[in-house]
Amino acid sequence: MRRTLVDMKPDRFEDIIAIVALYRPGPMDNIPLFCDRKHGREEVEYPHPALSTVLDETYGVIVYQEQVMQIAQLLSGYSLGEADMLRRAMGKKIKSEMDAQRERFHDGAVKFGLTKSRADTIFDLLAKFANYGFNKSHAATYALVSYQTAYLKAHHPHEFFAASMTLDMGNTDKLSEFRREAGKKGIEIVPPCVNKSEVLFSVKDEKVLYGLCAVKGVGRQVAEHIVEVRGDKPFKDLGDFARRVDPRMMNKRTLETPVSAGAFDELAPRRELAFAAIETVIGTARALASERNEGQWNMFDTGEPEPFKLPAGVPALDHDRAGRPRIGGHRIPSVGSSAGCLFGPVRAHARAALERFPSGR
Repeated sequence: MRRTLVDMKPDRFEDIIAIVALYRPGPMDNIPLFCDRKHGREEVEYPHPALSTVLDETYGVIVYQEQVMQIAQLLSGYSLGEADMLRRAMGKKIKSEMDAQRERFHDGAVKFGLTKSRADTIFDLLAKFANYGFNKSHAATYALVSYQTAYLKAHHPHEFFAASMTLDMGNTDKLSEFRREAGKKGIEIVPPCVNKSEVLFSVKDEKVLYGLCAVKGVGRQVAEHIVEVRGDKPFKDLGDFARRVDPRMMNKRTLETPVSAGAFDELAPRRELAFAAIETVIGTARALASERNEGQWNMFDTGEPEPFKLPAGVPALDHDRAGRPRIGGHRIPSVGSSAGCLFGPVRAHARAALERFPSGR
């Protein structure tokens, strides 16, 4: 498609419509002819001089189904209804219908002044095209959307990629494709972060922020809840996160993937510590929620929250000679697209290794 656009050098909206209709199996064979005639490398010719008004905008090349109908009206006196029946018959290729239509076309074309052989030639040309022709009204709609999309990508690239990734956030293959394309344009896709990310993909400081909702296992309700309780006050640490969230909105599995993807990197010294502390976070949130619901009050409460205790003895994340992440000497597969996010080396496969370490509130 890009090569076709380079060759054609469209300079009007009608050219984009033609590209949409031509760039399909069958019509693609006419693309070189269309381009050569557009740029004067080949003379424009028409199947019949009377068809110049119908085929002028496509340089004598039959591109649309509507042109087939117009040609039948012009050369053979078809009514609009008859021309549509001709288009259908040619598309279905039913011999009995084609034979009847050929006879009808001959009769009208002879009255117009064509010879039977010339009428046969034009009818065969129409039949060949109608087998794969595209509707111009549809092509125009697609062309308009294509033009608008290209404009947004060229002039508002950050917003374009944020919107596109939001649209396909359930398709990790598409997200990877958008990320590569953004990288070619020098646009940074920031990994998910509970302190910066919104529910959907967003733009801030000329960067695209990964949407929390796009991380597999999080879900829209959980993402909306995190963003709501965060408000304009970022979480200070894992303890602050546990004190502010509603434990009914999430569980251990809900947090594993975002932690693995790096969404909690700002709240813990090391990602593997955050992963090992997931159960502690959930437990703390449940305990505090229970106290609030029961109206309990601690007479020894100083007003300062109790420090959150991170698990002890968790080995650091390192890498083998090939650059693959390991914990405690055990290799951890990369998160890749299988975890629903494009970032982060720690994943749920580390669960068995991390859950051996003690944690506390």
